[in-house]
Amino acid sequence: MDKKKNPIEIDGERKPVAVIAFGGNALLRPQDHGTQEEQFTLSWKATRWLVEIIHRGYELAIVHGNGPQVGNIMIQVEEAITKIPPQSLDVAVAQTQGSMGFMLANQLRNRFNEEQLEKEIAAVLTEVVVDREDPAFENPTKPVGPYFTAYRANLLMQEHGWQMVEDAGRGWRKVVPSPMPQRILGCHLLARLVENGAVLVAGGGGGIPVYQDVGGYFRGVEAVIDKDYVASMLACELSADLFIMLTQVPMVAENFGRPNQRWLRRLSVAAAREMMESNQFPPGSMGPKMQASIDFVEDTGKQVLITDEESLKRALEGKAGTFLVADGELEYATLS
Repeated sequence: MDKKKNPIEIDGERKPVAVIAFGGNALLRPQDHGTQEEQFTLSWKATRWLVEIIHRGYELAIVHGNGPQVGNIMIQVEEAITKIPPQSLDVAVAQTQGSMGFMLANQLRNRFNEEQLEKEIAAVLTEVVVDREDPAFENPTKPVGPYFTAYRANLLMQEHGWQMVEDAGRGWRKVVPSPMPQRILGCHLLARLVENGAVLVAGGGGGIPVYQDVGGYFRGVEAVIDKDYVASMLACELSADLFIMLTQVPMVAENFGRPNQRWLRRLSVAAAREMMESNQFPPGSMGPKMQASIDFVEDTGKQVLITDEESLKRALEGKAGTFLVADGELEYATLS
């Protein structure tokens, strides 16, 4: 009997792998009402640019954010606090991995049927290990969930030990730690799915945060892991040939928002580090994306494509976006 051919190989050669990371706002925008129908519609629209990666010959792994979705769950928890026992943040992350994974998988399957593509899809609940001694646990900074009045916030801090901050006159919000990911549990199984030709949806929202206690047991923890770092880690584990970071802008810019702003077509790791040191990439927006991209390039020697969803198709053709590479000169571009 003939040996089965590995689906990730074409004529005995390994098919390239791409990992794409995008935020939860891609499926739930600030102007939306947050209904399921809206999110299914946006998932369908997302498949339009996701399938372009497959058309370019890549096997695909997807890491999505979940900020707006987790925020809505925490609002539901607060509204039902007198009727239903509250749930922890790690469980809320798991819920969004399940719901968003289903929506993406469902609409990808529909897109594949429409385009007559023979691809399987696997949406996987993903646990990510963090270090319980991470300094982030001593200094929670990540706001999550609804806004509270000062009275309600004070009550929650006293009753539950929450740490909360006032947010520019809009109310008080809970803040949680954002520790660095240490490893993705079951990553070898995720790799097998990609090797066998499945589109993988994993690491949603940065993964379900867990730590290992002194007895070796894994336990969930109230924390949020940055999905860009987990996407970079997954891309390294999958030996990805291309890591795609979707942002709100079509390209990385030097001196963004200033009169001397210039768009960058190609950027070396060394130049990116210099820009980070000069505060070109704010920690609350492009900072983690750029650091995660640098980590991937340094670990693999491969490149990262940074762009927005509207420019992705042209960027895959080398006509748009910014490519972060191991070395080389800065290359500037103009938006057309």
